[in-house]
Amino acid sequence: MTQTSALSPTARAESLAALRATTEPGAELDVLVVGGGITGAGVALDAVTRGLTTALLEQRDLSSGTSSRSSKLVHGGLRYLEMFDFGLVREALEERGLHLNRLAPHLVTPIAFLYPLHKTWERPYVGAGLMLYDGMAMAGKYSMGVPRHRHLFRRQLARIAPDLKFEEMAGAIRYYDCQVDDARWVMTIARTAASHGAHIATRTQVVGFLREGERVVGVQALDLESGAELEVRARVVVNAAGVWTDEIQEMVGGRGALHVQASKGIHLVVPRDRIRSEAGFISKTEKSVLFVIPWGRHWIIGTTDTPWDLDKAHPAASRADIDYLLNHVNTILRDPLDHEDVEGVYAGLRPLLVGEADSTSKMSREHTVVTPVPGLIMIAGGKLTTYRIMARDAVDAAVPTLEHLTGSRVRDSITDRVPLAGAQGYEARTNQRVMLARRSGVPVGLIDHLLARYGGLVDEVLDLIAGRPELAEPLAGAEDYLAAEVVYAVSHEGARHLDDVLTRRTRISIETFDRGVRAAAPAARLMAGELGWDEDRTADEVDHYLRRVEAERQSQLKMTDQEADEARVSAPEMV
Repeated sequence: MTQTSALSPTARAESLAALRATTEPGAELDVLVVGGGITGAGVALDAVTRGLTTALLEQRDLSSGTSSRSSKLVHGGLRYLEMFDFGLVREALEERGLHLNRLAPHLVTPIAFLYPLHKTWERPYVGAGLMLYDGMAMAGKYSMGVPRHRHLFRRQLARIAPDLKFEEMAGAIRYYDCQVDDARWVMTIARTAASHGAHIATRTQVVGFLREGERVVGVQALDLESGAELEVRARVVVNAAGVWTDEIQEMVGGRGALHVQASKGIHLVVPRDRIRSEAGFISKTEKSVLFVIPWGRHWIIGTTDTPWDLDKAHPAASRADIDYLLNHVNTILRDPLDHEDVEGVYAGLRPLLVGEADSTSKMSREHTVVTPVPGLIMIAGGKLTTYRIMARDAVDAAVPTLEHLTGSRVRDSITDRVPLAGAQGYEARTNQRVMLARRSGVPVGLIDHLLARYGGLVDEVLDLIAGRPELAEPLAGAEDYLAAEVVYAVSHEGARHLDDVLTRRTRISIETFDRGVRAAAPAARLMAGELGWDEDRTADEVDHYLRRVEAERQSQLKMTDQEADEARVSAPEMV
């Protein structure tokens, strides 16, 4: 089994050393990416696999912003079909098929949805839209990979989803899309880039740009863990900072053609047994689209779509946001949900390009690439599903500059043929699941869990367990996960803090009623052994996490965004 580079503590130190060396004559990078979300990670992978020397800087953790707080769907977007944005839908459906079939079959999985029909006349209208949706997917370059839509009548709907108010409906249409753990997707893309030679440095903040005349020739950065300053020189800097795009533009004198509006979307997580249904469902609201999405032993309910101009690092969900989602989902449920049913809540910000629309729900999800000054590429907009296209376009925009400076031709993008870490061997290991269970002593059900998270890299996790059998035990306080997964998050996946593990490498912070409080101390002790923390540092990590949870709980009791923001930012940031 081919093993990929680990995003280990040692690898981070080596990346920082390599970045410091870029100030030496002739040692500058070809491409330096600012921002460790889905777009930035995609740009790093696209650039490095073209043969360009590449690095990525992220001021916090990989996917710590928008990219870990989405609806976790890989989809064309029925909403955009209704807006007649056929190009975006077709492009996204093609990317869905590519990732499902070739690039990330271990991470991207099919999921069934019901589109409830409240009036008889809706059937031909919605049916025609879904026929077009499936037709676009089948007409793409890659296999559709999911079943086609199917019409259901009231009796069939009652059998499939007994907790819907089916007696008030004319039936439904079942269709399929895909889902992904968005934070794992970003980490896996970054790890794949690292395996091809990209330098990945998290907790490293860009504080300024290096200039030679008008030209940007690199950045001034700060290692937030050590406090050390460094200069990183590059022929091209690509800004993929999402909702922080305007702030980055200010660093180059406020010159720039992009203006991004942050739109807040919140999601609720409730136990799977609280809604009896074999499929998720989708329903239109007056402002947006309501999704109820199967998520393991849970449901994800979302989303809202409202402007946000407060703290961008920690957007807060208010009581009004939560009430909005509960009120809307309860219109189609026989047994209403209330606040006591909510296990987890998360809020994220979409970076929308500002246009002439009168609300954020109507702003563009298309992406734009601009060069505000020589040597600086900026990309903004877009959606999770089409990250690879965005990354390709950003690197394409850098090609003329790179070819001019180096005198060498830059090759075309090949990321449509570069499987992500864990894709290789996934199918074989899935076929061998019983053998893996017998050999490792880990139950088959947990092997399935590991395969869905690590794919062909499951061998690396099982190797950890073979050397330390105690890691086969469930993590205390979050028994859906193994202790080995915490250790692996540090040794191979770039986790530096307890929050990284409980919020992004696992989803314990939204999948448990206590938001991961009971799991915090056991997880921190496992991390301490890998990162060399002493007792005081370990206690600080736990204390910080508990403060964060309490601040989020308090914010979710406030009725307004302003009050919720004030409550959320009361928890100190840990770097």
